[in-house]
Amino acid sequence: MNLIQIILYIGIFVFAMTGALKARTHQMDIFGAAVIAFATAYGGGTIRDLLIGVRPVNWVNDYLALALVVGAVIIVSLFRFNTARFRRTIFFTDAIGLGMFTVFGIEKSMRIDINDGYAIIMGVITATFGGLLADIICGEVPDLLKKGELYATACAIGGVCYVLLKKAGLEYNTGLFICVIIVVGIRILSKRKRLTLPSI
Repeated sequence: MNLIQIILYIGIFVFAMTGALKARTHQMDIFGAAVIAFATAYGGGTIRDLLIGVRPVNWVNDYLALALVVGAVIIVSLFRFNTARFRRTIFFTDAIGLGMFTVFGIEKSMRIDINDGYAIIMGVITATFGGLLADIICGEVPDLLKKGELYATACAIGGVCYVLLKKAGLEYNTGLFICVIIVVGIRILSKRKRLTLPSI
């Protein structure tokens, strides 16, 4: 397992915890929490793989994926966190995960000859559609579709920058780092300055 895979699994664990916390707000049992955690962590990658025709989808036969989801659910169910402090931590780790998942989705798409524009779209789907799927299961209007902080937009901007840097011949890890910095920076800026897209 290389460093990128380790960091991706950390991101998956954080997303799973985010899903489990969402399940807690809906007073679900531990099975419901596991479903929401798994949807949050792996929903985006699953939808991406189905759209681009990758079989089997990314988490099939990956026991570590299952263990990370179960571990996240157990941790959330056993411990009561200082919610405000924990959510601040989740905000930053989630932003890092968004950048990494965006790059991962782009790379996986490009490897099967998806063009640059659609590869960026697949990167955004990888990073954001897990949360969208979890919100739908919970019967909520997805956060992704509400007016608020820049979320998918941050992924799209980071993804465009990553592809441009890749075309310029920049090394993979450096491009990944820059993409993550851009996504995190936009997320922090949009939260502090309350930046949003125009309403219709």
